[in-house]
Amino acid sequence: MSVIDVFWSFRSPYSYLATRRLISLSKDWDVRVRPRPVYPIAIRTPDFFQTIRPQWTPYLMRDIFRLAVYLDLPMARPDPDPVVMNMATRQISEEQPYIGRLTRMGVLACEAGDAQGWALLDEVSTLIWSGTPWMTSDHLEKAVTRAGFDLAHLDARQSDEKDRLEGVIKANEDAQQPYHWGVPLMVFEDEAFFGQDRIDLLEWRLEKAGVKRA
Repeated sequence: MSVIDVFWSFRSPYSYLATRRLISLSKDWDVRVRPRPVYPIAIRTPDFFQTIRPQWTPYLMRDIFRLAVYLDLPMARPDPDPVVMNMATRQISEEQPYIGRLTRMGVLACEAGDAQGWALLDEVSTLIWSGTPWMTSDHLEKAVTRAGFDLAHLDARQSDEKDRLEGVIKANEDAQQPYHWGVPLMVFEDEAFFGQDRIDLLEWRLEKAGVKRA
């Protein structure tokens, strides 16, 4: 079976907006769609947001909100942001209590199977990007439960297996690096497709490559 590697981040609104269409690929085509969680560019390249042009953020915000409306998905500023960042200075905090935990739990879910991994990525990213105060009450626990996991168990494992899981994340990032730095990034037969707006093109490539529809 052909494989599509998908490099994906919890902090990327475009990863979230692409998730359900990526899940559909494995249902519509005879292909394995393998999720590979990575850290967001804010963690991998902490000075990234200090070097971008001022037009970048206003365009991003307009684009993700209109795309969410187009796709009929909820969209709001995360509360809290998975990456702790001073929005005025664009400095990334050295203390990051959320993104490591989330990403390591994502890896554990993906190790249980592609479908299980996608279920957790979908539920948790939808929770985060819907604007729900996801760290309060039992919101995260319920999202993880809907994905078929137990939050306490998953949380304990991500802590106990931290070093191993960080190694998996680093391996995913190393595999992504030759193609592109952004997410979501889909790689099929050594050809990269960057961004949620390249899924249609990826499907065209699947057809050209002779991948059968499911």
